[in-house]
Order: sequence, then C-alpha cells, then structure tokens
Amino acid sequence: SIVPYANSVNAGALAASSVYVETSTSQRKQAPGNGAVQYVSGFVRPDNCATERKGTYQYSDAGPDVSMVNRDYLLSSFAWQTGTAACPAAALKPLTADATALKNVIKTFVASGGTAGHVGVQWSWYMLSENWGSVMKASERPAKMDPKNVAKIAILMTDGEFNLSYFDASTVGDVYNSAGKEPPRTAAKTLCAAMRNKGIEIFTIGFDLNETNAKATLQDCASPDTAKIKHFYQAANGTELNQAFQDIARNVEMLTVTK
Repeated sequence: SIVPYANSVNAGALAASSVYVETSTSQRKQAPGNGAVQYVSGFVRPDNCATERKGTYQYSDAGPDVSMVNRDYLLSSFAWQTGTAACPAAALKPLTADATALKNVIKTFVASGGTAGHVGVQWSWYMLSENWGSVMKASERPAKMDPKNVAKIAILMTDGEFNLSYFDASTVGDVYNSAGKEPPRTAAKTLCAAMRNKGIEIFTIGFDLNETNAKATLQDCASPDTAKIKHFYQAANGTELNQAFQDIARNVEMLTVTK
C-alpha cells in the first residue's frame, strides 16, 4: 500500500464510499456513516480528496460505515488561493503484492502544496485496518489483527515540517503556516500512538529533514527500538533513503521470523 499526501490525500476509488464532501461551513463537523447515500452523491464531489476525519472517530480506525472521512470545506479555497493542487495527482493504493502497480503510483508523484502529514498517517492506518475492508476489493482487504500470525507494518516518511491542517482552522488563513503547526504534529503523534496500541509496528524516515519539530514527530511516531531493530531513520540523499528502506525490509523480515 502507498498513501501519498500533500495538502490532503487522494482517496481514489475509495472516495465515493468513504469521503464526505462538506459543502458549507455548517458541515465542518463529524461526518455521517456512508449508509446515508444522500451525503455521498456524485454531483457534490469535485475530486477524490480527503482531509481529517472530524469528531469522535478522528483518532480511530472505525470504518466509513460508522463515520466517513471529511473533505474540509476550506480545502478548495486554500488550494485556489495558493495555486496548488487540492490533493496529490497520485491516488492512494490499497494493499497489494503487485510491485509494478506500486512503482506506477510512485512514478506519478508531483510535488505540490503543503505537508498534511497527519492525514497521511490517518490513511496509512485505514489501509491496514480490517474495519475498512468493506470499501476495498477482496484482494486489497487487510487481514484481521492476529499478533501471532499477522504482522502489520507502517512506514511513514516526510521531507518537511507538518505545516498544514484543517480541523483546527476557522478560516483559510489558519490552514497553513510555513514554519510548521502544532495541531498536525499532535494529531500525527496521537494517531501513531493509537496504531501502536492496536499492534501495528511503525517505522519512520526523515528525508533531507532539517526541522527539529519534524524529526521529533517522526521519533515520537516510531515504535520503540529493540536491541536489534531500529525504527527511526534519517536520510540525506537518495542513496541513504534506499539504504533505509533496505534496512527496514530486513527488520520486517526479522520481526516476521520472531513472531
């Protein structure tokens, strides 16, 4: 699975059944479950972008049948004012063993917009959660959590400070801060803690990362190191990034063997 993120996440084919499009400021609140068909009508969906889930289930992996993920009302205005894409052109890819399909997603990456890292963390959890299987193809559905037989691994990477969020913003001007924002950092760390509590092993990579807060967020998100396995990596260039992924792959194999 791959979850690209920038101003938001492109939920791709999952959007129709999992993303609630806010069409007014009064809808900037917890979204209904996807059984409420009137809320997911295609005519109000300008794209497949998704921001944070609001309300009771913001920091949970409850399925979209319980509460959909919001497409914040401020997103379109923010993208227009900043001349950036509302969400990445590259849509997320659910779980697959098809390496070519994953590489094809990577080939469509284009840098645009800010860094809503917590939204990326949020969707990485959904891609590993059996609660989301109902909106995925049978071949993409995550296995049920079974610590003895199933290892669930998330690798989170960023090249910059988490500087963008919607759930805490009252106006478009509140969405972005080039120096970084505390709310998305806190949200990311809260989500990571919830994922770890569910038994998900988290590795993190900072790529060409200079911001102290960004490093601290990734360190906080990562699972605790063991005597043999490291969970937080820093890479200054492509060679080091490739090495970090190779190291993580070996560590995942080690975890699988020990389980």
